Amino acid sequence: MRLSFLIFCLCAGIFAGCGSKSGGAAPKPSSALLVKGIVAQPQPLENVVRSSGTVLASESVDLVAEAAGRIDSLAIREGAHVHRNDLLVKINDDDLQAQLKKIELQISLTSEQESRQKHLYDISGISKEDYDIALNQLNSYKADRDNLLASIRKREIRAPFEGVIGLRYVSEGSYVTPTTRIASVQKLNPLKVDFAIPEKYAGQVSVGDPVQFRSDEARLQFSGKVFAVEPQIDAATRTLQLRAMCDNRSETVFPGAYVQIELQLKAIPNALLIPTQAIVPVLKGQTIFVRKNGVIVSVPVTIGIRTASSVQILTGLAAGDTVITTGLMQMRPGLQVDVAVQENPPAGS
Repeated sequence: MRLSFLIFCLCAGIFAGCGSKSGGAAPKPSSALLVKGIVAQPQPLENVVRSSGTVLASESVDLVAEAAGRIDSLAIREGAHVHRNDLLVKINDDDLQAQLKKIELQISLTSEQESRQKHLYDISGISKEDYDIALNQLNSYKADRDNLLASIRKREIRAPFEGVIGLRYVSEGSYVTPTTRIASVQKLNPLKVDFAIPEKYAGQVSVGDPVQFRSDEARLQFSGKVFAVEPQIDAATRTLQLRAMCDNRSETVFPGAYVQIELQLKAIPNALLIPTQAIVPVLKGQTIFVRKNGVIVSVPVTIGIRTASSVQILTGLAAGDTVITTGLMQMRPGLQVDVAVQENPPAGS
């Protein structure tokens, strides 16, 4: 009986061993780390540079007198619009006007003398030298008159361009000198906006590029175009100074205001973008982890434009590479990983 039981157990073991060989070995659990990643694919990228700037009047001048004197008339109304060549200030010029009348009489007299001398010279009644003396005397008086007229114009202050008068600092009857500030004139339409961008964009910006401005204080958004580029990089800030012109017909934005700027550069049709969190800072730049042949490879990269959640890769990454986006603290070259591929976010997100 005991012998039969032993024979039965031996046969059962043999059949079990045969069954395990015929069915194959049980699969071992995978030791690869499970992470998330994206497959880098070229996509269009809007090249927008964000900065801040200061609003300037398109034309601005402080009104001062060229000659000292007492103000006879003051046609300045604060906050009023003026046109080019409008007379704003008249300084007393009675002495110059008297001299001008005297010169005019002398010109009239010498003009008659020159005419008589010319007639005599034409009939050989006098020498050419005598006629030249009369002619030079007439021209001398005319030059004196021109000099007086220039001095009289210096006693007038006219609007140099169309604009808006600011606050005035003198009154009619005040004595002014060339250092006395009388008022200012600002041209508010159009406006200039000065701002700076990093030097890496210096080769991409050009005159005519569209610019969007936003004033949080005035709660306004308006657009313009770049019309001037400083031809040098600021060595202190490593930035390039730009100036844009924008419409301000409503005159709701004033010079000196702070604005936020979006400069639209040429779009990039085939940009390689990866999520920002995939970038790992290292001592000499940035690196990313890429899965190749099932294992991790550390790849140094050069980054370009940043968006809200993505960054452009200029060098080091090729289209179709799988970039690791999670578990970066555990990554090391040669590590085996399984990647759950996620969709790469769009360029503008």
